[in-house]
This record gives sequence, structure tokens and C-alpha cells, in this order.
Amino acid sequence: MSGPLLSISDLHVHFAQRSARVFRALNGVSFDVMAGETVGLVGESGSGKTTIGRVILGLAPATSGRVMFDGEDITHASRRRRRDLAREIQVVFQDPYGSLNPTRTIGDTLAEPLLMDRALSRTERDARISDVLNRVGMPTDAATRYPAQFSGGQRQRIAIARAVIARPRLVVCDEPVSALDLSVQAQVLNLLSELQKSMGLSLLFISHDLTVVRHVSHRTVVLYKGEIVEHGDSQAVHEAPQHSYTRALLSAAPVPNPKEQRQRREAWRRQKEMIASEAGGNHL
Repeated sequence: MSGPLLSISDLHVHFAQRSARVFRALNGVSFDVMAGETVGLVGESGSGKTTIGRVILGLAPATSGRVMFDGEDITHASRRRRRDLAREIQVVFQDPYGSLNPTRTIGDTLAEPLLMDRALSRTERDARISDVLNRVGMPTDAATRYPAQFSGGQRQRIAIARAVIARPRLVVCDEPVSALDLSVQAQVLNLLSELQKSMGLSLLFISHDLTVVRHVSHRTVVLYKGEIVEHGDSQAVHEAPQHSYTRALLSAAPVPNPKEQRQRREAWRRQKEMIASEAGGNHL
């Protein structure tokens, strides 16, 4: 295909509030994801990044604008079409503990996305499960065990296996490492990069951490209050940020030195105040 796999065009999402006021979660967001590309969405809580993922997955309605997938407008796709799209668009959620059914074996969990393909025999499904467990660095006998028998990092590997087992074209990764220890984060990020290359996946990687986004993404989209404030090559955005909010996000990135971390937090606080003042006194 010559065009983008995913195209977000002038996307607006507004939510009614009890006060009768309207919360504008997204205001005119537009960007593309090409086949085989990883695009990072970065911003702090409330920036609108997770809302974008939910609209793509059909979990939140768009007020206006379009979501195109492989040339098809899926903005208001029917439930039946969404079931079909689940074969091509998958998701990895933030919480590795809550995203797996504790009463089902790992094998049963991984088999579920394959049940829609009636052409697959039981032997072929089992072979696919063994293959994907190997791809994510888990032993084959994990299929007979339950989520409670695994660590958080292992559960997230299993969640990733569930997302890719049906061989989708796009995976939405919504803060997939934020609940993990730093050492485990690096392992999971490397795994996602390896799968993206070996399987030709397109990834939409959502995070509040600009450093994490740089590690896995080809391009980075920076969101502030529902609008894109910076968009470009991930290395360039990280090393030479053009917007004050992007620079503030870099200041907020965690570091192992406690003294330096305190200084970064203070710098982050000052920069947020400055950004809010520039925006007309609205606070983050």
C-alpha cells in the first residue's frame, strides 16, 4: 500500500459534564501511521493521548473528524465491523495484572483471538500459541498455567502475545510499561521493537514519558490539552525540542539520582506554570 495504514484527520472529541459545560478532550488532531512504523503519542494525564487510542479501538465516540484504517473510514464502524477489525487492530493495556482473566489458563487466553479463524485446526492453534510464547520469551509450558503464577513483566509479555497472536497490522500500546520496574521496562520495550520488526507491525505507542517513546518510536507526536504541539522524528524531538511543553516533558523524565530528580521536578513545576501563563492562565 502507498498511503498510511492509519490516518487521523481533524479529530475532535467532546464530553458533556454535569455542570453542562463541555470538556474538549481532543481539538483537531491529525497524524498518520505508516505500515511497519511506530509512532509515539506523548503527553501527561489529560493531554488526550489515551482518548485517541480509545477512538481508534471504537471504545469512545468521535465528535467530528475521521479515523481511516487502510483507506476505510472506521470512525463510526458498526459492532459487527468492529469484531472483524479486531483481527487487524489489537491493544496492549497498561495494567498487566488486570488485563488477563485470572480464571483462565494462558493457553485458553491466547487461543481466544484465534477462534474467529475457523480455518485453523486445534493443532494449528496450539502451534501458533507455542510460537508466540517463544517470540515473547516465555516457556511453552506457560500455556498450562494461570496469570497468578507470573510476575508483572511476564504478564505483560503474555498480554503482548495475546495482542499479536492473530497477526494484526496495528497494535495500540496504551502505557504498556508504566506499571513495571525500570529494568523490566527496558526488556518489554526491546521486545516490542523486535516484534515490530520481525512481524512488520505498526505500533501506536502511548506514554507520558518522552524518553520511553524515543526508545521505540520512529516519529513522536506531543499532545498538550488535546492538541498537537510538536510532531517529528523521535530523535530530533528528543534532542532539539521546539515547544516549551516538550522541553518540560523532558525535564520531568525520571533519573536515578535523587538530587537531580528533585531539581528536575522543580524545573517541571516552573515550566508548567510558564506554559499555563502563555496559554492564558489555564492550568495543566
